[in-house]
Amino acid sequence: MNEIPVIIPAYEPDERLLVLLEKLHEADMGPIILVNDGSKEAYQDIFARADKIVGETGGRLLLHTENMGKGRALKTAFAYVLENCPEAPGVVTADSDGQHTPESIIRVMDRMRQEPEALVLGVRQFEGGGIPWKSRFGNSLTEKVFAYSSGVHVSDTQTGLRGIPRAFLKGLLDVKGDRFEFETRMLLEAAGTIPIVEVPIETIYDSEENHQTHFKPIRDSLRIYRIFAGRFLKFIFSSLSSSILDLILFSLFCMVFKKKYPGLYAGIATVAARIFSAIYNYTINYKVVFRSREKVAVSGLRYLILAVLQMMCSAVLVTVLVKALPAFPELLPKIAVDTVLFFVSYKIQQKLVFRV
Repeated sequence: MNEIPVIIPAYEPDERLLVLLEKLHEADMGPIILVNDGSKEAYQDIFARADKIVGETGGRLLLHTENMGKGRALKTAFAYVLENCPEAPGVVTADSDGQHTPESIIRVMDRMRQEPEALVLGVRQFEGGGIPWKSRFGNSLTEKVFAYSSGVHVSDTQTGLRGIPRAFLKGLLDVKGDRFEFETRMLLEAAGTIPIVEVPIETIYDSEENHQTHFKPIRDSLRIYRIFAGRFLKFIFSSLSSSILDLILFSLFCMVFKKKYPGLYAGIATVAARIFSAIYNYTINYKVVFRSREKVAVSGLRYLILAVLQMMCSAVLVTVLVKALPAFPELLPKIAVDTVLFFVSYKIQQKLVFRV
């Protein structure tokens, strides 16, 4: 029997769930952990038949007395596996609507065995016909937003077919989100922490009219994008507060050094202000924005190099602009230069400093 449990959260499923369970059972894919996420009484016959199949695989049917969301259903199953399946190296999650074939699930399991520390994603192919436009558009937009927010490219951010290593499961129990947004938070938790690998899988959809989903485009999309906005807003706050501190110190240092070093005071003030604001900015970014797990010495050295280079660029450019535009207050060229450097610094911190 396969040692990797297959987790299937289900809310008011149809016959496709039974077809999937039968195929998984025939392929000896057990144990299967099925979660009834508060489905109404009308669906109890399906779950009664499903329970019999699941039991034959050595798995278990878990029950929520009310609908709590896909994320909570996954957490319930994760907790069950951690407590009752001590030999399982991880789990594979799959959807209940027939989009994931046994062959695709096997492909993800095989990749898990090859890379046991990685989060394995079974990614759908969104090219070609037959894909609902909402799914194609939604995935394309979320892919771009996720890449910009996290610095990690994932082809299919909403795939429900995932191979999750055991070491990662326990931490996921404390991750916020009880509905579809939980899967996005899972990716953000993994980014920069464990490898994320992709396995192409077969893409199965019914016609646009018949395709059923409990995903609410507006409500659930807002939950997902709020996650991205939250992280980016933290970065903006960190940067803005650092910039305000930098500008205040820059103005103070200009007053201090203007008479003593009339030709160089702007550059000197830039360097002095940047040292203090950089220490503040690194601390906030490390602990709050990126929640880096890098060693302080490693990320600190990278940040120091970036800060020095950025400081040098700022000092040179501000000095040049102040001399070229003597009629303008020193703050104006300072703001212009640092605005451009802000966007450059953000991407460098994502990719190099904190290894997100």
